[in-house]
Amino acid sequence: MPQLDTSTWFITVLSTTITLFILMQLKISLHNFPQTPSVKSVKLMKTNNPWESKWTKIYSPLSLPLQ
Repeated sequence: MPQLDTSTWFITVLSTTITLFILMQLKISLHNFPQTPSVKSVKLMKTNNPWESKWTKIYSPLSLPLQ
Protein backbone atom coordinates (compact mmCIF):
# COMPACT_ATOMS: atom_id res chain seq x y z
CA MET A 1 0.00 0.00 0.00
CA PRO A 2 1.58 3.33 -1.03
CA GLN A 3 2.12 6.04 1.51
CA LEU A 4 0.45 9.42 1.18
CA ASP A 5 2.87 12.10 0.04
CA THR A 6 2.36 15.10 2.35
CA SER A 7 5.32 17.14 1.23
CA THR A 8 3.19 19.62 -0.76
CA TRP A 9 0.49 20.12 1.86
CA PHE A 10 2.19 23.03 3.58
CA ILE A 11 2.53 25.13 0.45
CA THR A 12 -1.03 24.24 -0.62
CA VAL A 13 -2.54 25.29 2.69
CA LEU A 14 -0.40 28.40 2.84
CA SER A 15 -1.25 29.54 -0.68
CA THR A 16 -4.95 28.83 -0.13
CA THR A 17 -4.95 30.88 3.08
CA ILE A 18 -3.16 33.80 1.44
CA THR A 19 -5.51 33.70 -1.55
CA LEU A 20 -8.59 33.68 0.67
CA PHE A 21 -7.19 36.53 2.72
CA ILE A 22 -6.53 38.64 -0.38
CA LEU A 23 -9.98 37.89 -1.80
CA MET A 24 -11.68 38.88 1.45
CA GLN A 25 -9.64 42.09 1.64
CA LEU A 26 -10.65 42.99 -1.89
CA LYS A 27 -14.27 42.20 -1.19
CA ILE A 28 -14.27 44.35 1.95
CA SER A 29 -12.38 47.21 0.30
CA LEU A 30 -14.92 47.42 -2.53
CA HIS A 31 -17.81 47.73 -0.10
CA ASN A 32 -19.16 51.27 0.28
CA PHE A 33 -19.44 52.36 3.89
CA PRO A 34 -21.10 55.65 4.89
CA GLN A 35 -18.46 58.26 5.62
CA THR A 36 -20.28 60.26 8.27
CA PRO A 37 -23.26 58.57 9.83
CA SER A 38 -26.03 61.04 10.50
CA VAL A 39 -27.52 61.40 13.95
CA LYS A 40 -31.22 60.75 14.11
CA SER A 41 -33.25 62.64 16.62
CA VAL A 42 -35.16 60.29 18.83
CA LYS A 43 -38.55 61.66 19.72
CA LEU A 44 -40.93 59.68 21.82
CA MET A 45 -44.31 59.58 20.17
CA LYS A 46 -47.13 59.62 22.69
CA THR A 47 -50.02 57.55 21.49
CA ASN A 48 -53.44 58.01 22.93
CA ASN A 49 -54.69 54.68 24.10
CA PRO A 50 -58.32 54.39 25.17
CA TRP A 51 -57.41 52.74 28.47
CA GLU A 52 -55.11 55.57 29.50
CA SER A 53 -57.89 58.14 29.72
CA LYS A 54 -60.05 55.97 31.98
CA TRP A 55 -59.45 55.45 35.66
CA THR A 56 -59.38 51.77 36.44
CA LYS A 57 -58.82 49.94 39.64
CA ILE A 58 -57.56 46.41 39.80
CA TYR A 59 -58.77 44.49 42.80
CA SER A 60 -56.43 41.90 44.11
CA PRO A 61 -58.01 39.04 46.05
CA LEU A 62 -56.14 39.99 49.22
CA SER A 63 -57.59 43.50 49.30
CA LEU A 64 -61.21 42.36 49.04
CA PRO A 65 -63.23 42.27 52.29
CA LEU A 66 -63.57 38.95 54.00
CA GLN A 67 -66.85 37.17 53.46
